[in-house]
Amino acid sequence: MKALSRIARFAFAAAALTILVGGAHAQTYPTKPIRWVVPFPPGGSTDLLARVVGQKLTESWGQQVIVDNRGGAGGTLGAAEAARAPGDGYTLLMGAIHHTIATSAYPKLPYDFQRDFAPITVVAIVPNVLVVNPSVPAKSVKELITYAKANPGKLTYGSAGMGTAHHLIGELFNARAGVDILHVPYKGSAPAVADLIGGQVSIMYDTVASCLPHVKAGKLRPLAVATAKRSSALPDVPTIAEAALPGFEVTTWFGALAPAKTPKELVVKLNAEMVKILNMPDVRKRLLDAGAEPVGNTPEEMAAQIKRETEEFAKIVKQAKIVAE
Repeated sequence: MKALSRIARFAFAAAALTILVGGAHAQTYPTKPIRWVVPFPPGGSTDLLARVVGQKLTESWGQQVIVDNRGGAGGTLGAAEAARAPGDGYTLLMGAIHHTIATSAYPKLPYDFQRDFAPITVVAIVPNVLVVNPSVPAKSVKELITYAKANPGKLTYGSAGMGTAHHLIGELFNARAGVDILHVPYKGSAPAVADLIGGQVSIMYDTVASCLPHVKAGKLRPLAVATAKRSSALPDVPTIAEAALPGFEVTTWFGALAPAKTPKELVVKLNAEMVKILNMPDVRKRLLDAGAEPVGNTPEEMAAQIKRETEEFAKIVKQAKIVAE
């Protein structure tokens, strides 16, 4: 019994020491630059959001936040890179809805998105918009469906990669509309949009934040948004549901995560600072002007959302037969 008592006291002391060390670490953190892994190339919504929030973190804490673009495989290469990093608060991941889809779409992922990451906060929700190259002879969703049915195999749609929200929306659209528009995956939305503008692909279901400048410049024609309600950035553009396919809805979110072993105290500190930043008037205006709706919720709320969506998208991925190698 005495031996057990000594073991219990030792375990309690060790736990107390861990809490004290973690608390002290949180008070001094950060003491060096922070790397924020963005699993897509520069120029897309993921990159924009990380740079806006990262700049404010740099100003607040006096330590540089370095955006590290690691695009490829629908955002899974960058996620794998971040999952391998030490849980010391100096490596973050800008995750997204894409990762909850990839869990089912990629059968051989080297990480588990729920197990290997600690959610910090959802940064923003960004509507996806169905845009076409101006050469496509369709000015509404119904006209697009009619044209696609009359010209099988002629249209193509670009995406940020296999298993991304763009891919999922495209396959859902094909299934619901009864059309066969060929999927062309890229390493990120920015190169896909560049080819859409150039006419190498016909259509894209990209985020408003990525497409808005090109829509305003007349380089892309918006037909509808994929959310349940219209986007404030494109108020005259209908939803896919109201335009042609009732019940059609996919909402894209982007959020900050850390490797799973990151101390809870650091996650709490990061959350508090990011939520404060997302509530700054200048940050809110910049994101809203870009078509992104700032969020800033709790780690627990983000974790619940990831769990729920992972389960929901597993059914859709199986139904749509989306498989990425």
